[in-house]
Amino acid sequence: MFSAAFLLALLALSVTGSPVEVRNSPITLPMTRRLTSSNVTDLLRHDKALVAALTEYSTHDRRASVPLINFQSGYTVSVGIGNPRTVYHLIVDSATAITWVGARTPYMSRTGFNTGVPVGIHYGYGYFEGTFFRDSMTFGTNRLFINQMQFGVASTSEGFNFDGVLGIGPAGLTRGTLNSPEETAPAVTDYLVRQRAIREPVVGIFFQPTGVRTDLYGDGEISFGVANRHKYLGGIEYTDITTAPRSSQYWGIDQRITYGGTDILESTAGIVNCGYTFLYIASDAFERYQTATGGIMNANGLLQISLDQYNALHDLIFYIGSGIYQFVPNAQIWPRFLNSRLDGGGDDDIFLIVQGLTSPTGSGFDFINGYVFLQRFYTVFDSGRSRVGFARTRFTQDNSN
Repeated sequence: MFSAAFLLALLALSVTGSPVEVRNSPITLPMTRRLTSSNVTDLLRHDKALVAALTEYSTHDRRASVPLINFQSGYTVSVGIGNPRTVYHLIVDSATAITWVGARTPYMSRTGFNTGVPVGIHYGYGYFEGTFFRDSMTFGTNRLFINQMQFGVASTSEGFNFDGVLGIGPAGLTRGTLNSPEETAPAVTDYLVRQRAIREPVVGIFFQPTGVRTDLYGDGEISFGVANRHKYLGGIEYTDITTAPRSSQYWGIDQRITYGGTDILESTAGIVNCGYTFLYIASDAFERYQTATGGIMNANGLLQISLDQYNALHDLIFYIGSGIYQFVPNAQIWPRFLNSRLDGGGDDDIFLIVQGLTSPTGSGFDFINGYVFLQRFYTVFDSGRSRVGFARTRFTQDNSN
């Protein structure tokens, strides 16, 4: 049995090794996930607040409110910027393409250029305001290098436990944050392609279930340029970005979900996002799931089921493009060794990780496949071909929760 402190290293992308050779091979950076809050119930509360802000943002001007991260947790990568090189621990977020620093560690560099262009983003639980700069950016042991990368430098910020954000979302998400309402800024992968560090603007994301030994496989990794063939099984099946206006701004896809052979979510649009922990579905779909599983809402905000109900759970089946993805019963429950971090959670209690959105099916923003989904399926964000890909891994049917 591993300690909760050891296995709760579930959220911070610490770069420890050398990236792999570029071009045809992926540039890979290992990741570790950590919680900055000792109470996982706080994680759910913040997660839901940011979901509410995200859905509100998708219907308004981007300069209003842009939720990107859960400030109680985050996947961070160590990035070096400027000369002398200063290391920043940045949250990796797939719901933005803007990278910025300075929330904790100040930006100081002899080689930085102040563009004079203001930038500011307001989140569900914080904000930053500052100016766009250009400077060099390095990852890992300096073998991944971006020259004259544009990023925000915070003059003021609030609500962050890390240094800032590394955005891996579509470049279109920067529209409305610059001087011209229609102007966009290049994403990180755009810079890497232009400078011939990678061939394609592709990002691969790999996570593993929380209970698996990290000394054997690590918590996960992010790859640039091409998917890491060693991290998934079989082939990657791709689906185009959805045409639904709200979800198409992000890594949005169309999917259908069944439980026990019955539709609980009809084919509709939503997003894939590593910045959120749980699996969110439209309110009517959640009601059908709750009825089918017999779950009772606990005071901690999670559905609770008995051992007999767990043994009777069916797979959730995700139909995405031509792919069919099996979300086994163990993937649907909260890791039981972390129950001590939940309010009202005994050691043997069983809680479900499916959550309901506030609106019913049909809003065009009807699900969020968060971390609990990505830890079961290798995920590829391909901005060059406007598509998202998924593949099975050795942990797709893991029972460690």
